[in-house]
Amino acid sequence: MNSTKFENQWNAELYDSKHSYISELATDLVELLSPKPGEYILDLGCGTGHLTHKIASKGAAVIGIDSAPTMIEQACQNYRQLDFTVVDARNLPFTEKFDAVFSNAVLHWIQEAEEVVVGINRALKPGGRFVAEFGGKGNVKAIVSAIYNAVQTAGYPADAALNPWYFPSIAEYGSLLEKHGLQLTFATLFERPTLLEDGEQGMQNWLKMFANSFFSELSLENQMSILADIENQLRPALYKDGNWFADYRRIRVIAMKV
Repeated sequence: MNSTKFENQWNAELYDSKHSYISELATDLVELLSPKPGEYILDLGCGTGHLTHKIASKGAAVIGIDSAPTMIEQACQNYRQLDFTVVDARNLPFTEKFDAVFSNAVLHWIQEAEEVVVGINRALKPGGRFVAEFGGKGNVKAIVSAIYNAVQTAGYPADAALNPWYFPSIAEYGSLLEKHGLQLTFATLFERPTLLEDGEQGMQNWLKMFANSFFSELSLENQMSILADIENQLRPALYKDGNWFADYRRIRVIAMKV
């Protein structure tokens, strides 16, 4: 672990170098989207652009958006021929522009889910489709429990306001979609234990990348102590043969604009 505090910003280099599985595991989600030549598709929360590129390789026109300038900068470097721009998913500026909206591993970061769904509906052409996968109810349950336990053991309150995630059930999210004119046509909630990259450092890298909001205001010494405690708690269940795993649980949906 480096000698600086966690920061509440996206590290695009770390994302690409240590978390490539995020886009790799979503290859079949692109197949579910089934992009076609002549379609115009929005990749909502494109990150560093790998799935945007995969969609474009199917012949569709695609624009990638992300709220993090660091991610968009990296995406532009990765795929200079594609169109990327910084946009907040809670305030989508599009009206009946896209045949499809695609999103992978993003929507669990946005607690204002209703604002996002309203914007997606507005951005889709009539009959357009929304295809997404993100963290569902029970996602990283063991990791979250270990974080709260470690923070409390270190003498800090387990502040729920520091939790950045939104992990809905199928019923909750399906109701939200249908409330705003998106008819749910497919939904599944499934376990996906996921191998983290970089061996012994895998859990630390995951926490630095995705859970930094819990630790960013603490001293380096306290961060390191809490990280060690988290690892000790999780080791029996999520560490095997020199590698860490995350207890992912994903929700996958398809909805149509009616």
